Amino acid sequence: MNEPVVRAENIVKTFGELKALDDVTLEVPRGIIYGLLGPNGAGKTTLIRVLTTLMKPDSGSARVAGIDAIANAAAVRTHIGLAGQFAAVDGFLTGRENVEMVGRLYNLSPTETSKRADEVLERIRLTAAADRPVRTYSGGMRRRLDLAASMIGRPEVLFLDEPTTGIDPGSRYDVWDLIEELVDNGTTILLTTQYLDEADRLAAQIGVIDDGRLISEGTADELKDRIGGSVVEVTVHPDDKEAAIQALCAASGADCHVDARSGKLSIPAIRGVQTLTEAVRHLDAASIEPIDIGLHKPTLDDVFLSLTGRSTDDESKPNGNQEEAEQPADRRERSRA
Repeated sequence: MNEPVVRAENIVKTFGELKALDDVTLEVPRGIIYGLLGPNGAGKTTLIRVLTTLMKPDSGSARVAGIDAIANAAAVRTHIGLAGQFAAVDGFLTGRENVEMVGRLYNLSPTETSKRADEVLERIRLTAAADRPVRTYSGGMRRRLDLAASMIGRPEVLFLDEPTTGIDPGSRYDVWDLIEELVDNGTTILLTTQYLDEADRLAAQIGVIDDGRLISEGTADELKDRIGGSVVEVTVHPDDKEAAIQALCAASGADCHVDARSGKLSIPAIRGVQTLTEAVRHLDAASIEPIDIGLHKPTLDDVFLSLTGRSTDDESKPNGNQEEAEQPADRRERSRA
């Protein structure tokens, strides 16, 4: 039981001259949510497709639920569920018919399929709409239905590829609650996301992937700690910049950092709120009235910018939209038995 439920070792996948996955190695312990965080085109979806047997890597190995995912793909599919970036549901069928269809693909008996469909539809609060055609559903309802279909086979491992992309905030919180409930009931989840707050709330372990490489791993707190403690951030008028730098250096006894993009000044908050108080006092003594000043604790945004030098929605690097380009528009991205 101590063996990781998902293990990828030295996975490489190329598309022409582009290396979408570059020697990726990771392990996912049982019973947690593992968050794979990265910008568009970083390699997240390609890795998910390898681990769910939808794509073979050029080299490396992968084991899911203790089974070789490359040599024995059919066996792996009986242990997993997958909800891709786009809700893979049939608009002409009802919600119940969509879920039951997937149950039959998992080789459940008609009786068990009907029972499980009722259970998962109730869990995602779609019982009232279950007998309506899915074409009448909102985007958030379609996403929740897609998750229900992924759950009907009681997968040991559930892969969720950006599960809340494109849905409204209310539905997003519903999906988060559902994901946490699944883990409480014993499912292991590997979740890809561009949303830093999503990873911060859900993931017990986070891997940061960029340009096809896994560049850092740890809990959210561990990743934040690696870039240092709190800082005092100050915004001043450009004419006051040089004098403010001198005042802040005097307040902290450390160098003042100037953000090249925002122009904000920052110093380490070595003494916490006391450092903030000292900064205000020194600025006042220099007759500088800050536009904004505050104590700022590291976030996953800071971690990501520190590790990659860009935000999660930045597509400026070579990987770009390669993941999307390699996948057919009418794909159905959920593994079936």
